[in-house]
Amino acid sequence: MTDFTLEELAATIGERAASGDDNSYTARLVGKGVAKCAQKLGEEAVEAAIAAVSEDKEGLTKEAADVLYHLLVLLHAAGVSFDEVKAELAQRTGQSGLEEKRSRPASANWKS
Repeated sequence: MTDFTLEELAATIGERAASGDDNSYTARLVGKGVAKCAQKLGEEAVEAAIAAVSEDKEGLTKEAADVLYHLLVLLHAAGVSFDEVKAELAQRTGQSGLEEKRSRPASANWKS
């Protein structure tokens, strides 16, 4: 088990995004804007879903890492801190998922 945390990854993404280094994938991706970052997250999420359905544990592990990385890049590009996301998750843990979903405005609920 590693001691690596998502907080560390978020900090590294912030540092690399701010570096302006043309050799940094993170800096280049953030420089392309929120839409490109969102596109990359979507691509990685689809690849993770395909690996899961294919019962490819190794592939899913790798794609899940890509999803987490690209989600944190998108959050950074959009000006949303990882701490804000963690606070939202913490707020939701006090109730069941179904209760939380019912408490959202109708427009915020996806059809399921």
